[in-house]
Amino acid sequence: MVIVVGISGASGSIYGLRLLTQLRQQQAEIHLVLTRSGEKTLFLETATSGADVRKLADCTYPVEDISCRLASGSFRTDAMVIAPCSIHTMSAIANGISSNLLVRAADVTLKEKRKLVLMVRESPLHLGHLRNMTALAEMGAIIAPPIPGFYTNPQTVLEVVDHSVERVMDLIGLPVPNARRWDGAR
Repeated sequence: MVIVVGISGASGSIYGLRLLTQLRQQQAEIHLVLTRSGEKTLFLETATSGADVRKLADCTYPVEDISCRLASGSFRTDAMVIAPCSIHTMSAIANGISSNLLVRAADVTLKEKRKLVLMVRESPLHLGHLRNMTALAEMGAIIAPPIPGFYTNPQTVLEVVDHSVERVMDLIGLPVPNARRWDGAR
């Protein structure tokens, strides 16, 4: 599968990093757009450099390159995930403001009726945020905030993160084989 991954500047860059790792394990073809604020947040939160995270992708693109193949519907992809997705990025997508490649690639994903998953990171949400989320859901986007499920009895922060990433992997059609799932038994 060909998956576009966007990492914006919202807190929670570990979600994007873990998603890239899972996609690499599933042997997906990964196209990465890392914003400058995403790169800075990634380093501050995980001590991972932009160069190191780019090594996890097959192709990377500068956020200013709105003429690259990700900006065209004729370039075939299977899905796009923005992890984490800032409110700024979510709002730009919801309102069709394609001012950079990350937003343009998401716009193309929507117009081509492909899966767009947004791991929106913000709390609390005001009415404008909720209206933008509703508009995106009506356009076909999947709003998937990284909300932990505690039924797996996570023991580490990484297990909490991985649970949300595994749910996203399910949404894009690449289920993680060893994902911990609810089976109803206790």
